[in-house]
Amino acid sequence: MSFTLKQSALKVSNSVFDKRSSITCRSLFLPCLNLQNNPKRTLLSLSKPLYISSFQSFNEKSVILCKAYEADKSPSPAAAEAKSEAAKSVKIGIYFATWWALNVVFNIYNKKVLNAYPYPWLTSTLSLACGSLMMLVSWATKIAEPPKINLEFWKALFPVAVAHTIGHVAATVSMSKVAVSFTHIIKSGEPAFSVIVSRFLLGERFPPAVYLSLVPIIGGCGLAALTELNFNMTGFMGAMISNLAFVFRNIFSKKGMKGKSVSGMNYYACLSMLSLLILTPFAIAVEGPHMWAAGWKEAVSEIGPQFIWWVTAQSIFYHLYNQVSYMSLDEISPLTFSVGNTMKRISVIVSSIIIFRTPVQPINALGAAIAILGTFLYSQTVKEILLEVDSLPSIESVMAGFWSNRHRQTACGNEDIHNNDDHKHCRAVD
Repeated sequence: MSFTLKQSALKVSNSVFDKRSSITCRSLFLPCLNLQNNPKRTLLSLSKPLYISSFQSFNEKSVILCKAYEADKSPSPAAAEAKSEAAKSVKIGIYFATWWALNVVFNIYNKKVLNAYPYPWLTSTLSLACGSLMMLVSWATKIAEPPKINLEFWKALFPVAVAHTIGHVAATVSMSKVAVSFTHIIKSGEPAFSVIVSRFLLGERFPPAVYLSLVPIIGGCGLAALTELNFNMTGFMGAMISNLAFVFRNIFSKKGMKGKSVSGMNYYACLSMLSLLILTPFAIAVEGPHMWAAGWKEAVSEIGPQFIWWVTAQSIFYHLYNQVSYMSLDEISPLTFSVGNTMKRISVIVSSIIIFRTPVQPINALGAAIAILGTFLYSQTVKEILLEVDSLPSIESVMAGFWSNRHRQTACGNEDIHNNDDHKHCRAVD
């Protein structure tokens, strides 16, 4: 038998009982606390619950021995869960703030480099090389635990890396030709590509609400493209190809990487290394060392030594923002990540317009707002029908879905992460 005694804060001492002859006990279950004859000074704090652990009764002496402990000495499960949720919320908030800040910094430095040094293939290669080097050093120095992988893992990762490489280069080419804000406006249309490819190539069907949520995305992107002051077809097509490549990357990841337990950080590191091996020969063939050397000399002469810092910063921040985003994927649901990614695009668009003083017409801003709003509405539509539709792609899709539930897979025998019990969906970041 256990009882909980809750009272307001109370200090009991000999001086108190000198003025009061007795204390009347009003509880039907608990004995009176008669401390009048206690020669020792007693300090009793009952501002927190007291849990009664045991009773001993001595009838001949009319004495009841009561043992208790304070609630904070053994916190209840509900209180512990509340503290855990609060700590988790703070952790997620830190992840999101760091992710957005790193992404904004990367886009700024990346655009500065591309304006002075218009070689997107080399710039993309340097970003992957820097991240690969950072992770190799981390593994060698035991800062991060190396993954336990085999040849089958690399085989399954290869098509994912091919699609990732195409998407990464295409996005960089786009930003070398048009404003950063315009590239991200077009890239906000990725959910439309995801649904269309899933419908016509994979035969998946979606409720009408999903298709309706794509209307503002497509309409907003179209309006922004038609009213873009510095429109460039190469930049526009680069962003569109990037969207399509990332959709196929998600499909390959979902089909080929199920059941393989690798942490998000190590997964992205392996993806970067394999993409680097794929991209390097193509970068040499398309641009080549002679063009790179001539362009580098010209950029350094015009910008100065700080150009080297720009190149280094854009490479480092590219890897860091992706690593933080993958770390956040372990802590949040796909829909929470989707909303966070939408807000990330807004922060990048707004900051790039301010920093680079990009001219924006009101109708162009309206198109961008409609496209971003459509992305958010898509997220909410997914949220409403998530329990009914098992194959619906998430807002930024499913690149890292195989590891998002790795703990559940280990406990449940590598069960399919898309089963009807947990309704989990893969997620991605670009």
